[in-house]
Amino acid sequence: MTAHEAPLMLSVSGARGIVGTTMTPEVAAAYAGAFGSFLRATTGKARPRVAVGLDGRISGPPLAAAAIGGLTATGCDVIELGVAMTPSVGVMISHHRADGGLAITASHNPIEWNGIKCLDGDGLAPPPAIAKEIVDRFKQRRIDWCGPLETGRVTQDHTSARVHCNRVLAQVDADAIRSRQFAVVLDSVNGSGCEGGRMLLEALGCRVTHLFGEPTGVFGHTPEPLVQNLVELARTTGSTPGAACGFAQDPDADRLAIVDETGRFIGEECTLVLAALRILQRTGGGALAANLSTSRMIDDVAARFPGSRVVRTAVGEANVVAGLRSSGGIFGGEGNGGVILPSVCWVRDSLSAMALVLELLAHEGKPLSAIVASPPRYAMIKRKMELASVGGMAVVGPALAKVKAAFASERVSDVDGVRVDFADGWVHLRASNTEPIVRVIAEAATEARANELCDLCQRAAGV
Repeated sequence: MTAHEAPLMLSVSGARGIVGTTMTPEVAAAYAGAFGSFLRATTGKARPRVAVGLDGRISGPPLAAAAIGGLTATGCDVIELGVAMTPSVGVMISHHRADGGLAITASHNPIEWNGIKCLDGDGLAPPPAIAKEIVDRFKQRRIDWCGPLETGRVTQDHTSARVHCNRVLAQVDADAIRSRQFAVVLDSVNGSGCEGGRMLLEALGCRVTHLFGEPTGVFGHTPEPLVQNLVELARTTGSTPGAACGFAQDPDADRLAIVDETGRFIGEECTLVLAALRILQRTGGGALAANLSTSRMIDDVAARFPGSRVVRTAVGEANVVAGLRSSGGIFGGEGNGGVILPSVCWVRDSLSAMALVLELLAHEGKPLSAIVASPPRYAMIKRKMELASVGGMAVVGPALAKVKAAFASERVSDVDGVRVDFADGWVHLRASNTEPIVRVIAEAATEARANELCDLCQRAAGV
């Protein structure tokens, strides 16, 4: 399957498609109209207020304009945020006491993609049942277009980066961080994090070297913050005198990857672990939430603080948030570099992640490489296969059933796909919410064992 043959992906993560084919202004207007109709029906308000931001990719403005049209044509008043980080949209919902929000974003997907993510009045990604209701309205075109005297109005507020930064600064020991005057390299991949990322680091007294720091919407490298895409960040951090670390945001700034002071990529899985460590140091313990594809390192950190535990959820921000709220959790996220600090917002947030990691560095007084060397480290293998190459979505269900049966004597979870926990590792097979692919993720003490677990799972599944 080529990129241009990829379908419109509709899931708990919203809608994503290929610009000009499956993601068009018509689709954006209808999807936003379905969301606006849902808000009117569920809030009981004639004029719900909706904050709308876009992640800066070059295809965003026409889609945002269409989405705003869909919202106002269903009677919603819109607060137009302009280019804004997805977590900033969540922040601005509470700042304006809005009834919901839309982020025009495809997150880490390549530039051919764009999408729409819904947030509710609490700034939360809707839980699966509500996400399904919005998708069903869109598919069935159950959209309540309004008459001319009911049309919503549009106002603008382009202060989201400042409001967001101020909220993060209030949640960390900013003075301790400022006292260290850290040198930090930041890669914002020419996306929505350019302004807010630099603003936060400078407010924390950091000396910033900013790579791909202009919000052109044309990415300076492949946007997913993985080791193979962060060569320039690693090189620059390693060669910058006194650099404490390097940070990499994805286009909508909801994920953060990190390189240490030597320029070594420490893995997006470590972002959540480092931030969680600092939260637990502060609080002494509490419930955390992470998805089933997240490293066991988070469990190891929690085990160091009596009374702490990790609630495991299905993949997807909405599912992690549901786990956090039901458990009264203090912190959560996903192993893709997504950190959720509820006191800032209920959205994965690269700004919160950066601030917590810098606070950890200030508190520990040790290089990042030394801190990372402390928790047990594992080898994680992440494989992906195009759905078309394995026979399409129709084969996924039977494949999952085969894996579940093959490993019935082990600890098995079918909350999201199938995860099998062995004594010395785990493997997780599932279809992606955001791309037409199947993922196989395994973790063990060695790379050889992690690869073996992937192979065992794929053979059992027949993929």
